[in-house]
Amino acid sequence: MAFVEPVTLSARGITLVPLALEHEDGLRAAAADGELWNLRITSVPEPDQTRPYIETALAMRDAGNRFAFCVLDAASGKVLGCTSYHDIVPALKRVEIGWTWYAQSVQRSHVNTTCKLLMMTHAFETLGCHVVGWRTDNFNFASQAAIERLGAKKDGVIRGHALRRDGTIRDTVMYSMRSGEWPEAKAQLLYLLNKPRPAVK
Repeated sequence: MAFVEPVTLSARGITLVPLALEHEDGLRAAAADGELWNLRITSVPEPDQTRPYIETALAMRDAGNRFAFCVLDAASGKVLGCTSYHDIVPALKRVEIGWTWYAQSVQRSHVNTTCKLLMMTHAFETLGCHVVGWRTDNFNFASQAAIERLGAKKDGVIRGHALRRDGTIRDTVMYSMRSGEWPEAKAQLLYLLNKPRPAVK
């Protein structure tokens, strides 16, 4: 049995469902909202690479090292983006959260915080994870700030760690949260989500 079994997670008008080929058109449209594939520090697929992107995610799910979700607006079913558990290590009860991106129109809204709350709750409270990790490009300062707002601790920087889409070599900033830190982080996330927020368009 896989450590991460297929599951649907939902809260606050956002639903995470297992990524599937049927999400291809919606994912392509979400990426086009802001032409996100032009960002050199993210993993957003170009329009003609959307299907291979999904196929790769499904192959990684079969291999047991990544489980990708499609992020949906619960009311309309509109695809808002994608996020994943990855670098899944069952023996350590450790997962990382990443491969995350959203349509430009829902960035800086409650969507990312809601997704992280759903995934962290599932990881710590259902999967029984001891550690949840994150990694990001050393130049992706917005991502680093967002991870730190979750309450994650910076573990360090792995230098010369991965290739960017433009062929340059990136340093990777690593973060983690241990299960004992989760209750306080959860309380803070719920506090942030309960503050007044703009509606998703």
